[in-house]
Amino acid sequence: MSLYDEGHTIAGWTGFGIAAVGSGVVGLGVCTASAPAVVGGLAITAVSVLVTWLLHLSGWGKPPGVRPRDEWGMRVRDTRAQEGHVGCVSCRLAGRGRSAAPAPGASGEVRAESIPLSPIE
Repeated sequence: MSLYDEGHTIAGWTGFGIAAVGSGVVGLGVCTASAPAVVGGLAITAVSVLVTWLLHLSGWGKPPGVRPRDEWGMRVRDTRAQEGHVGCVSCRLAGRGRSAAPAPGASGEVRAESIPLSPIE
């Protein structure tokens, strides 16, 4: 099993469920040529983004990256959400973000010649 376990959260599944309903309404609107249904479905999809973001900020989402195995459960609330997660776009948008500090002496540049294009290289 992957060590990252991203997306297995209350925030992720709730957002997915609302977005799936919104996508279904958009599809129904396209098939029936109903502009109000398409607009309504797009509005439901936009609400799914906001609901997911609010649930993440309240601790029901998880930060990106590797987490300890005891925090993998879907019903485990993230206690560090109030401080903001390092490198998390959602937390930065809410003003909580702690930006990831680069390693001392690292310029952050990666030359294109140094990136292998396949496992053989």
